[in-house]
Amino acid sequence: MSHRYFISICVLTISIVLLVSVGAMGQAKTYAVPKTPDGAPDLQGIWSTLSSVPLERPANLGAKEFYTPEELAAQAKRQAGGGGARAAATQPGTVADVHYDLSQFGLDRGHSTVASSNRTSQVTGPEGKIPPTLPEAQKRAQERAAFNRDHQWDGAETRPLAERCILWGGEGPPIIAPGYNSNLQIVQGPGYVAIMQEMIHDVRVIPTNNRPHLPTNVKQWFGDSTGHWEGNTLVVDTTNFTEKTAFRNSSDKLHVIERFTRTGEETIKYEFTVEDPSTWAKPWSAEINWAKETGPIFEYACQEGNYGMANNLSGARATEKKTAEAAAKKPSQQ
Repeated sequence: MSHRYFISICVLTISIVLLVSVGAMGQAKTYAVPKTPDGAPDLQGIWSTLSSVPLERPANLGAKEFYTPEELAAQAKRQAGGGGARAAATQPGTVADVHYDLSQFGLDRGHSTVASSNRTSQVTGPEGKIPPTLPEAQKRAQERAAFNRDHQWDGAETRPLAERCILWGGEGPPIIAPGYNSNLQIVQGPGYVAIMQEMIHDVRVIPTNNRPHLPTNVKQWFGDSTGHWEGNTLVVDTTNFTEKTAFRNSSDKLHVIERFTRTGEETIKYEFTVEDPSTWAKPWSAEINWAKETGPIFEYACQEGNYGMANNLSGARATEKKTAEAAAKKPSQQ
């Protein structure tokens, strides 16, 4: 196969994928969204939230929000070439592989479905960046870091929420792929939509009758979500977060609006807008395409296999004991 012919095939293939999976202008007008027995748009299924699009736009792209089909074809060619130095740096036994070689567990990206997209960043708009944090948020982050330096090994209650198997940062809202176990299952019933995450264990049960939020003094790990339908789109409004949830260092004033739209048999467009007057200079939004997965969702036995917690804390106690013993010997040696 000639080099020129290969490039032509890549361009044609990417163009077709864009028309089918990304081109909202074309597909959204022709795709008939299936309905549940009670007449609501059917979002049900197992979906991969993994994306090849970075959360924030690389600086060299400036205000460029979308790639052309030709640029996507060039990317596909580079990726097909083996990944070069980056691939070599993640081979088993290298520094990047010290924690896990995910491929041995079937958790590497090669085992996951990724929806196509021509976006240059998940964050939308000309900046393609998360707005700067406010001085109040910067102070909050500094205080948290100072506390962690002095108290991170005090006990289980001072360890990160993910390590304690309480929640994972990307579970949402908003939902951002954690990198592995990036799957979720949506189940619907009359008046409700449930979202079960494969990572850790959590299920969000969202009423779709646009009910009022809980009283402001009632705080929850995942906030209080209430939803309603706008045509074929599920819109979910979430408030009442705890200050410990801290999505990207947010406060308990975090407000998230999510939009779930079925754009094809194999795709969902997920959009969110976040605002927090104590964290960012202005609200910001993002958009990610989800791809249909065959499943099933597997159990993530987080607490049952949480050997790191006991090992870390017992190691800290052993270090404290050794330090105390050394200090006790010093007077007798003088």
